[in-house]
Amino acid sequence: MIALISFILFLFCSFSFQASALDFCVADKALPVGPNGFSCKDPKKVTVDDFVFSGLDTPANTTNLFKFGFKPVFDTQLPGLNSLGFSIARVDVEKGSVVPIHSHPGVSEITLLLEGQVSFGFISSDNTVYQKSFVKGEVFVVPPGLLHFAINEGNSSGSAVQGFSSSSPPVQVLDLALFQSNLASSVIASSTLLNIDEVKRLKGVFKGTEYMAKHGHDAPDDADVVLIPTVSNNCLDMFLKDQLAYHS
Repeated sequence: MIALISFILFLFCSFSFQASALDFCVADKALPVGPNGFSCKDPKKVTVDDFVFSGLDTPANTTNLFKFGFKPVFDTQLPGLNSLGFSIARVDVEKGSVVPIHSHPGVSEITLLLEGQVSFGFISSDNTVYQKSFVKGEVFVVPPGLLHFAINEGNSSGSAVQGFSSSSPPVQVLDLALFQSNLASSVIASSTLLNIDEVKRLKGVFKGTEYMAKHGHDAPDDADVVLIPTVSNNCLDMFLKDQLAYHS
């Protein structure tokens, strides 16, 4: 509990508050989202509920191919986080689960392991891998924008709390970038040295080009409409809810 309290205090002390001209800039989700995120809600319409979120005491849904769940508390879920420059999330990992290689462009990440034995790692720009097995109470930090991953090495499920240096951290999942996009299978095969048949099989798993054509969508081979953007504020969360339950 002391470690968790220290972790939360770290978030508040480390990330800069960007809305210096106002006491706060609560996200107004009724207005269009601009390049800088949500517009500020009229202070007269702000209530205490804009600064409160409940639900991190319950595990995230882990029913997917990778057997892990992600429950974000970003400015979309907690409007009071808007412009504050930090956010939090819960991650749950079943036995044998893997958090696939991904990155958060321009955003750093810190993870406090609450339960289990999980290996965390990131890959630097010179392709050096920094990886270590962690147990309850240990903390791992990922520098901004670097590819990173996690593997549950224990004999039971695990859980963690994560902090991000953004109130709306973007995410790019490597598997989606390759196999859920409209990038030509021949290009993927050539650049990864994977067999073309394996590329097409993986596109089927992730609902990429071949999946779209197979299921009658008006899209020729390698020219599908991407179901979910490769980079999105809540891409990973949507990915888990809508995509990974499918497997054939």
